[in-house]
Amino acid sequence: MRGRPNIVLIVTDQHRADHLGCYGNPVVRTPNIDSIAADGTRFERFYVASPVCMPNRASLMTGRMPSLHGVRHNGIALLAEHVTFVELLAAAGYRTGLIGKSHLQNFTGAPPTRDFPEIEGLEAPPADLREADRRHRQGAFYDIENQTLWDDPEHGVSLPFYGFQHARICTGHGDLVGADYLRWLKEKGGDADALVGEGNALPDQRRVGPQVWRTAVPEELYPTRYVEELSIEFLEQAAGTGDPFFAQISFPDPHHPFTPPGRYWEMYDPDEIDLPSSFGKGDLRALQYLWQAREAGTAVRTSATVPFAVSEEEARVLIALTYGMITMVDDAVGNILSTLDRLNIADDTVVMFTSDHGDFMGDHGIMLKYLLHYQGLIRVPFVCRVPGQAGDVRAGLGQTIDIGATALGLAGLQPFNGMQGRDLLSTEAPKELLVEEDSIIRMFGDDPGDRVRTLVTDRWRLSCHQEAGWWELYDLENDPDEIENLWGSDDYRDIADDLMQKLIVKMIDLQDRSPLPSGRA
Repeated sequence: MRGRPNIVLIVTDQHRADHLGCYGNPVVRTPNIDSIAADGTRFERFYVASPVCMPNRASLMTGRMPSLHGVRHNGIALLAEHVTFVELLAAAGYRTGLIGKSHLQNFTGAPPTRDFPEIEGLEAPPADLREADRRHRQGAFYDIENQTLWDDPEHGVSLPFYGFQHARICTGHGDLVGADYLRWLKEKGGDADALVGEGNALPDQRRVGPQVWRTAVPEELYPTRYVEELSIEFLEQAAGTGDPFFAQISFPDPHHPFTPPGRYWEMYDPDEIDLPSSFGKGDLRALQYLWQAREAGTAVRTSATVPFAVSEEEARVLIALTYGMITMVDDAVGNILSTLDRLNIADDTVVMFTSDHGDFMGDHGIMLKYLLHYQGLIRVPFVCRVPGQAGDVRAGLGQTIDIGATALGLAGLQPFNGMQGRDLLSTEAPKELLVEEDSIIRMFGDDPGDRVRTLVTDRWRLSCHQEAGWWELYDLENDPDEIENLWGSDDYRDIADDLMQKLIVKMIDLQDRSPLPSGRA
C-alpha cells in the first residue's frame, strides 16, 4: 500500500450483526461481505452509539456521542458547525464522496412530533429565544434532504456537504426511496408513478405480512442498484485523479418496508427460516404490551417505524425478505470490490463495512427498533480490510464513534479535539461502552417517551429507562437471548451496584472536552 490509502466505507441500514455469514448466520448468503472479513479484521462485539438512524449516523460522522452533537433522536439535523472526520480527510487532500443514504437531516417535511411546551400563567419567550442554543438547525442547508422539495429540478445537495465534495443521495427505504434516486430512475426510463409503492405492487399470495409488498420496480432500477452504479462511477473518476479518496457508500436496505425486487423476492423460503430462540419469550412489561396489542388487533404495523409484535408466520416472511435485501446488497458489494480490482487500486484501498443499527427481527416476537436495547438492535457488523494485513478477529468492544478515528489513523491524521472515538486498529479496547437513546414518542402504552442509557461490558448489559422509571440487567454469558431481567434480584445486587458505578463513570468520561480554553482566566 503506497502513501495514504484510499478508504471505502460501506454502510447498510437496520442490519444486525448476525445477519451475515461471517458473523455465523448459516442461511443468508453474503460471500462478498464475508470476503472483506476473511481478508481483514472482524470485530465480534461492535455496538452503535445510538440504535436510531439519525443519531448514530451523526455519531459516525463526528466521532461523538449523541448527547454532544445534539442529534438525540430522529427529527434533529446535524449542525453544519460540527466538524466531521470527512472534513479532516478533505483538508488533507482526499477526494470525498457520498453515495446513497445520508440521513443527517430530516426526510419527510412533516411537522415535529413535539412543540415548545408553553406554561399556563407564564409569558412564553420569543420564538428565537426558546432554545438554549441559537443555532436552530433550520434554513436552506437543513432542507437539503427534505424529500418534498426534490420535485423542484433546481433543488439538490449544496457542496461541500458535511465534508463531502461529491454527493448523490437518496431518502427513504425499500422501494419508497426519493431524492437523487428518483432522478436517476427517470433517466433510466423508469416511471415512478407506475412502479414504486404498495399501490403498484405485483400480486403474491404467499409472502404476506406488515409492510410487505412485491415491488414492481425491476432489479436493474431498484435503489440498491442505483447506489451500486453511482458508487462505481465515483470510484472510476476518483481513481483517475491520482489523489487518495474517501467514498462512503450507503445502502438504504435492508430497512423496512420489505420489498426486495425480482429474484431476491423469492430467494429465501419462509418455511425454511428458523425462528429466533427468544421468540415469544421475555419478562418485560413493554413486551407484554406489544404482544397483547397484536392479539387485540390494536397495534399499528402497516406504516409504523416503532416496534410491533408478529406471528411466527409473519416473522419467517419478514426475515426471508430481509435476507433477500441483504443478498442484493452483497451482490452490489461484490461489483464494487471487483471495480477496485479492475482499476488496479485494491492494493491501495482500505474497505470497511458496517450498519447504522440493528433490528429486533423476530427476537422476543417483535420487529423494528427503539428503546429495548437487545443485542439484535445495538450490535452491528464492523469489518475492515487493510491491504497487507492478515485476517483477524477482535473480541474486544468497539463502537460506531470509533470508525472516524480509525479512518483518520489509516490516513496518518490526528483527530480534532473533542472526538471521542478511538483507532480500532491501534488502541486497546475499553472494558465497557455506553449506548444512548432518547425518544419523545409513546411506544408501550402508558410509558412516556423515554431516555435510555445502556452500559455494555464483556458479560453484562445494564439499561436505565430514566423517564419510564425501570431498569434492565442481563447476564450475556448465561442468557445470551436476554430473556431473564435480573434487575431487582437480591442475588445480583452487588453486580448491579458495580455496573451502576461504571455507568456513572462512563457517562462522566463521555462528557465534552471541547472547546479548549481560549486563554487563562
